[in-house]
Amino acid sequence: GVAMAHGHGQCCCCCGEAATAAGGTGGDRERGAAWGLYLRIDRQRLQCLNERREGSGALVFRAWEERGDRAQFVESDDDEELLFNIPFTGNVKLKGVIVMGEDDGTHPAEMRLFKNIPHMSFDDTAREPDQTFSLNRDPTGELEYPTRIARFSSVHHLSIHFPKNFGAETTKIFYIGLKGEWTEAHRHEVTICNYEASANPADHKLEQITPQTHFIS
Repeated sequence: GVAMAHGHGQCCCCCGEAATAAGGTGGDRERGAAWGLYLRIDRQRLQCLNERREGSGALVFRAWEERGDRAQFVESDDDEELLFNIPFTGNVKLKGVIVMGEDDGTHPAEMRLFKNIPHMSFDDTAREPDQTFSLNRDPTGELEYPTRIARFSSVHHLSIHFPKNFGAETTKIFYIGLKGEWTEAHRHEVTICNYEASANPADHKLEQITPQTHFIS
């Protein structure tokens, strides 16, 4: 058993294609490796809006092999809606999503994905999502929803909105799996974004005094 323990976790292959051919436990392990994007989430900044218990939304992003842990779940609070804001530690090419819930009315019935809109609120969900899925009840975490890869090829922030469930007052999710590839972000891009985001009050005074025509580009 020692060799097994030593070799475990060495596989960092991104593609799930080989897993289907391999079959058996090796196939399971490779499939688990394909769902490793949870390791690339910036957990300090991860948000789940309308979660009943603070911090519970973060628990559903874990290893594929641990998806069956029924003690870790998130439940919605005021109504059936849940909204996750998921910042990554680099750029992600998102290929697929798994959503696992109870085999009852609390399971989410629809999933809407938005890319690169940090700090989304429920008001923001009125806009057009990048992709929408009708969900089936999936109590074992086996159903994979493939994304339009061309649309999700450079994602640094993913928002997942669950607007409704199968009829219960609250929504319950045990596991969300994210499959794809991760690349490190270039540091200089980050600094440019930060610079633009922090507006200088002095600039605004100037704009008010200067004729507006000056700013037409």
